[in-house]
Amino acid sequence: MTATAASAGLLYSDTEDELRAAVRSLLADRSTPAAVLARLEQDRPYDPELWDTLAAGIGAAGLLVPEKLGGQGASHREAAVVLEELGRSVTPAPYLTSAVVATEILLACAPASAEATALLAELAAGRTVCVPALPLTLGPGGPLPAGPPTTPVTAVADAVAAHTFLVLADTGLYAVPAAEATRADRTPLDLTRPLATVTPHPGAGTLLADQATARHAVARGLLAGAGLLASEQLGLADWCLTETVGHLRTRHQFNRPVGSFQALKHRLAQLWLDVASARAAARAAADALATGAADAPLLVSVAQAYCSGVAVRAAEECVQLHGGIGMTWEHPAHLYLKRAKADSLALGTAGHHRTLLADLADLAAP
Repeated sequence: MTATAASAGLLYSDTEDELRAAVRSLLADRSTPAAVLARLEQDRPYDPELWDTLAAGIGAAGLLVPEKLGGQGASHREAAVVLEELGRSVTPAPYLTSAVVATEILLACAPASAEATALLAELAAGRTVCVPALPLTLGPGGPLPAGPPTTPVTAVADAVAAHTFLVLADTGLYAVPAAEATRADRTPLDLTRPLATVTPHPGAGTLLADQATARHAVARGLLAGAGLLASEQLGLADWCLTETVGHLRTRHQFNRPVGSFQALKHRLAQLWLDVASARAAARAAADALATGAADAPLLVSVAQAYCSGVAVRAAEECVQLHGGIGMTWEHPAHLYLKRAKADSLALGTAGHHRTLLADLADLAAP
């Protein structure tokens, strides 16, 4: 698989459409809302067999990894398509943390580190899950944590699925096996993306990079993560819109479809415009990351500042316009609302990205 050409613009390529079809088919078969709810009720959000098929069978885990390092040699555009579909199905999977953020960090370290290169090959093949031991709320441009390698890190996403943690310390970046760290699970709002506090054991791990390289690598990982999180938010919002429209077409009141009422038409029309705009913003960010554009940080902040709010609004409308059924545990609307709310804090809030955007665009504060 080759990287998408920049000349394709923001439209989806044939390769991306084929990838979408494969991922959507897999998730429709193995990650239905009922299946997700059943796993959450058993306190087992992740499906290891599903992850193996997605990561290794389809090859999604190695999309950002060059072929010479054992990956698919694709780009952020293809990874964005995978995240759209994971957002549409609100599937619990460590794709954003492992296949995007951790992969970008390792790619920045790999040229000078044999250990990072070897770990990257394992990750790309889907044989391991590597999670950065960073707070989920940490966004690009934010202050990076500093301290000894044994410093506890709170709000680490997908820690329960990790085989290896990437630990940023004041002495560099370390690869710490999950068995050499203490994990204290937390109760998150979004049960489909579990959080934990991770504390590496003294002397644990292998040094991958010095401090300067490590901080540059982590900054690169956070930028890519924030940019592609917008695609997850897009997929989430698109599902909410589609599901709500379908419900209002079939639900009747006063012998008329509820969706025929003018006030609801206006709300859905506005939501459609919001989702269409979110698609443009998310695609622009993914394309800028894929092509290494100089304005990638600006486009990433635009995407996050906008898509974050759209996902929350779409999920809120989905719950409200489904009426009583939208408030039940059995209907998946609450999963989308919780994911949207949690995503609005992940990798930098909308306010954080607006501040970055103002700095990047030289817009002085009033």
